[in-house]
Amino acid sequence: MQVKMRANAGLFIAIEGVDGSGKSTQFARLQKRLNQAGYETATFTFPQYDQPSSYFVRAYLDGHYGDTNDVGPYTSSLFYALDRYEAAPHIQAALDAGKVVLIDRYVGSNMAHQGTKFNHAEERRGYFIWLDNLEFEMLRIPRPDANIVLRVPAETAHDLITRRADNASARKRDMHEKNLDHLKKTVEVYDDMCQLFPRDFQRVDCTRGGELLDIDTIHEIIWQKIEPFLPTKPKERAPEAEAHA
Repeated sequence: MQVKMRANAGLFIAIEGVDGSGKSTQFARLQKRLNQAGYETATFTFPQYDQPSSYFVRAYLDGHYGDTNDVGPYTSSLFYALDRYEAAPHIQAALDAGKVVLIDRYVGSNMAHQGTKFNHAEERRGYFIWLDNLEFEMLRIPRPDANIVLRVPAETAHDLITRRADNASARKRDMHEKNLDHLKKTVEVYDDMCQLFPRDFQRVDCTRGGELLDIDTIHEIIWQKIEPFLPTKPKERAPEAEAHA
């Protein structure tokens, strides 16, 4: 895996994938292992449903502007981009401090979900270029060093979502993730992203022979991808922090 190294000592990793792919579980596992290894971490989850900056995202997902499919991908992308724009200074500050920044869903999620609204591959790729320019050039939002895409078949993801439908109110608000057809299209767009931009999006296949891999196995695959690019000398935690660990 190639990682775009930055001038400062921080490392920026985004965890991507459709709902039901195990993002939250692997996100927590990765943070725990990094902390145990002595690395300082900063974590963010998008959309920031509990922040004012997600107002337009929440209104969009709640159907305030009509069915999500009726809102154009360029318009809806602005809602998500502004939410990330609000958090950008905090992300950059963590990177400047040499921390490992972990984010659950970032620009890649926009690319995947809104990318399903295009019927032609060339139009979708034009949208990818537009969004990249909007977020990273115009708004100057920090670019991840690596995007780890957890790849799970849509049917498997849908089954997992159904089993835990009552566990997270944020997911209930997300009209996209309730639709199996949308899940299938989103998986396809993520696959396209990994093929088009292999240096930016690294695919992790979470199934083998049609069976879902166990959590520990998936975690080890992710760890092997990022470990070579971690700082060689993790910062030691203060004695007081060790005492309370």
